Amino acid sequence: MSITTFSSRAFNQDASKAKNATKDGPVIITDRGRPAHVLLTFDDYKKLSGQRTRIADLLAMPATADADDFELMIPPMGELAQSADLS
Repeated sequence: MSITTFSSRAFNQDASKAKNATKDGPVIITDRGRPAHVLLTFDDYKKLSGQRTRIADLLAMPATADADDFELMIPPMGELAQSADLS
């Protein structure tokens, strides 16, 4: 992993270059020669913050034109639950 440094001016002139540099590691953005901000990929941010992926996010279906064609098949229930005999 390498750390890249951009001045605020260089970052403002070529933000896409700074975003591409995050593939190799964090990008430090300086303001008047001093580190002021850090640019990370979202995956690196999640690792750093300890943020866990929610199961709902993993199961979420991406929005597509074919989403209307999706049909959920739920099989009929066989036996119904019976109450417990606690005597």
